[in-house]
Amino acid sequence: MSNPQQLRYSKEHEWLSAAEDGASTVGITEHAANALGDVVFVQLPEVGASVSAGETCGELESTKSVSDLYSPVSGEVTEVNEDVVNDPSLVNSAPFEGGWLFKVRVTDEPADLLSADEYTAFTAG
Repeated sequence: MSNPQQLRYSKEHEWLSAAEDGASTVGITEHAANALGDVVFVQLPEVGASVSAGETCGELESTKSVSDLYSPVSGEVTEVNEDVVNDPSLVNSAPFEGGWLFKVRVTDEPADLLSADEYTAFTAG
């Protein structure tokens, strides 16, 4: 499993892209998607909602369990991925591409986000 080098990662297994047009994209990692199993339902924050770093902002339901979705940064949600709401399996099949979850205009970024190499080491145990 390869974690894209250009992304940053939270210890809750979310990834964050660099800002494009003022907003960063958030998703869950391939490691998290594999651990969840087949995702069958996604609840995302609403556009315009404020999210806080490390706080719950949604939910992912799989055939195995229900998991909280955490925001890796603080900010305002600018877009949600309706494709994932309509086809939650995208989280499993393309976690770093079409399976992204939401975009956020970042107002505060915690200092503890990990690089790809640090996240790989973190998930290796």
